[in-house]
Amino acid sequence: MSNRSSSLEETFYGNCASLYDVVATAPGIRGWREHTVETLSLSPSDTVVEMGCGTGANLPFLRRAVGSEGTVIGIDLVRGMLDRAHKRVERHGWENVHLIQGDATTPPIDSADALVSTFVIGMLTDPASAVRTWMNTVEPGGRVTLLNAARTNRLVARPLNLPCRLFVRLTAPGYQLRADSPVKRLEERWVDASEALFEGTTGHVDERIGMGFITLASGEVIGETG
Repeated sequence: MSNRSSSLEETFYGNCASLYDVVATAPGIRGWREHTVETLSLSPSDTVVEMGCGTGANLPFLRRAVGSEGTVIGIDLVRGMLDRAHKRVERHGWENVHLIQGDATTPPIDSADALVSTFVIGMLTDPASAVRTWMNTVEPGGRVTLLNAARTNRLVARPLNLPCRLFVRLTAPGYQLRADSPVKRLEERWVDASEALFEGTTGHVDERIGMGFITLASGEVIGETG
């Protein structure tokens, strides 16, 4: 990710952190997040890392899964997002949830039992490389789960693809006036990321939820991925 695009995204998402938090914690979306955390097969006392934790919408589910003896680490580049995540942590008194400002492509962590990233892949210029880096931080036998948005492949919901495309364009930094499609870019990066994930893992989960608009990929790390 270039310095220019990184700065653009920091400003864009920092300015809309409050609105993002409302959408991210909506009832239907909470169900997707809970299901995503379930695919990690976490146990009490595990350490789980979230790349791109945003305002902390996944934190309640991650913390519940590892219990008070486990550790949750949330990493995000955008200070405005982290500020809201900090408020969530303080409100619940979670002493074992730690938030770090950092770049998901060069994560400031050494190891973890599991890793999750939701709605981040489409922002990365080289998602495959990032996913391989993430897998190398997870102990063999631990799981990595990715979640992202896409156009639905379900016939009954296809009429909703147009508003989906408009929504992605409006919420993709720098794409409001560009001719190329941010949805196409999003989907291409998802393919790269999920292929990299499946190359270095076993026990794959590959599914669509949310009427087909949400793609989920998960796998159990088998070792160093290079």
